[in-house]
Amino acid sequence: MAKIKDLECVLLIDDDKPTNLIHKKVIEKTGLEIEVQALNSAREALDFLACTGKYEGAEQTSKPGIIFLDINMPGMNGWEFMEAYQQLSDSQKARIVVIMLTTSLSNSDQERALRDKNITTFYQKPLRANMVMDLVNQHFDSKPETEE
Repeated sequence: MAKIKDLECVLLIDDDKPTNLIHKKVIEKTGLEIEVQALNSAREALDFLACTGKYEGAEQTSKPGIIFLDINMPGMNGWEFMEAYQQLSDSQKARIVVIMLTTSLSNSDQERALRDKNITTFYQKPLRANMVMDLVNQHFDSKPETEE
């Protein structure tokens, strides 16, 4: 298992529980030593990031470095999440790479995602290990940390 500097946690936001389970397994197969937090609603994810709602007063074990965000979810979709995400404090957003991970084939969704300065890229489901490793190599110091 490799520990990556500044990447302690990956946050999966998708209303489909089986998809979250599969994507969690994909991340685990990379061999990276990171926590994977899978949430089934965008609203809960905002509470998790801001330590509000059921997460208020709870000590967060790890701050997400990567968020994989679905677009089409009930209640609050991925675009609404991004609008609310932009209102979070800089410390709540620091070092977070947001990836739209969706089944949407809409060119307008992809164009919108790529125009948003808070969204790094747009991927089609399913998540694959090489996608995770590409992101880690691009956005984090991918040399494993050594313990002293």
